[in-house]
Amino acid sequence: MFACVTSPHIGPRYGLRIVLSAPAVAAFRPMTGIRVAAHSQVMETTTTMRAVIQRRYGTPTVLETADVELPRLGRGGVRVRVRAASLHPGDCFIMAGEPYVIRLAFGLRRPRQAIRGTDLAGVVTAVGEDVASIEPGDEVFGWCSTGTLAEFACVPARNLAPAPANLSLADAAAAPTSGMTALQALRDVARVSPGQKVLIVGASGGVGSFAVQIAKALGAEVTGVCSARNTDLVAALGADHVVDYERSDITSTGARYDVILDNVEAQPISVMRRALTRTGTLIPNSGRGGRWLGPLVRIARSRVLSAFTQQRLRPFTSVGNHEDLLTLAALLSAGQVTPVIDRVYSLDDAAEALHHVATGHTRGKVVVTP
Repeated sequence: MFACVTSPHIGPRYGLRIVLSAPAVAAFRPMTGIRVAAHSQVMETTTTMRAVIQRRYGTPTVLETADVELPRLGRGGVRVRVRAASLHPGDCFIMAGEPYVIRLAFGLRRPRQAIRGTDLAGVVTAVGEDVASIEPGDEVFGWCSTGTLAEFACVPARNLAPAPANLSLADAAAAPTSGMTALQALRDVARVSPGQKVLIVGASGGVGSFAVQIAKALGAEVTGVCSARNTDLVAALGADHVVDYERSDITSTGARYDVILDNVEAQPISVMRRALTRTGTLIPNSGRGGRWLGPLVRIARSRVLSAFTQQRLRPFTSVGNHEDLLTLAALLSAGQVTPVIDRVYSLDDAAEALHHVATGHTRGKVVVTP
């Protein structure tokens, strides 16, 4: 058995690849601290890869596919051969550099990190020092801050979990960010309990499709709001009631909900509060807002208003968390949550994929396969 290893000192400069036998791999490991995959398990490592990059902020037209240097594997890191990557609205915000306030984190004049994409699933090709729980050849899924629209990605081990065996890697890639957002919103922020009435606005979208299923897993009675073309989908996800927003205004029906997760925010908070119980929780979650500060002004107003009412108005920001990823993996493995994939694009069509996500009308998730 042989493995193909790129020397971290020689390869990037001269493009050399070193083919080692299995015994040689064992000898190579203590010299570098890096564990590499056998050739029979994973495609050979090279010094370059194809990736979707952007050199300036703007519309999807700023994206291009290019050959770039293979990401370097650091301590605590895992190199993954990306088999699928999924997109969410946050990727579009970073691509556009709007609201402008996000440039403080991602680069004032141009993105510091050129490769787009956050979520991925794939096969481990190499493991760095201090990584004990993951081995080369493992199938994993998770999230990455250095870009996933590429053939390879280097990911901190804490951002990964074993891919559920009952899912394809495309399905697994669809889950991390949107699934954890729905989980944190309903379990941690709203503290949903059995028997509560939960309203999911935008129930057929990326976060919404996960939220319907997670709310059911938590024992809630779920109402989903979506367009007419998506009512069958939302019902199939387990919603007890489905409302076509084109035919009915949920805020004027007289129904009251213990929790509202609003992924669209087409209505002002003052209007959405009419559909809350006296002590209910409203979670605005579209991420949209003004060109400069985005949702920050609306978030501040909600916080102030919450101090003067028994209703809980709780805008929040989802944060990647390894324990939550494991919880999500367990729900996926048990079949309590199933990703919904709208469309699958090739790496060369990633700009079209991001344009589709930016419209705000996806049915579930959009996936890109390198």
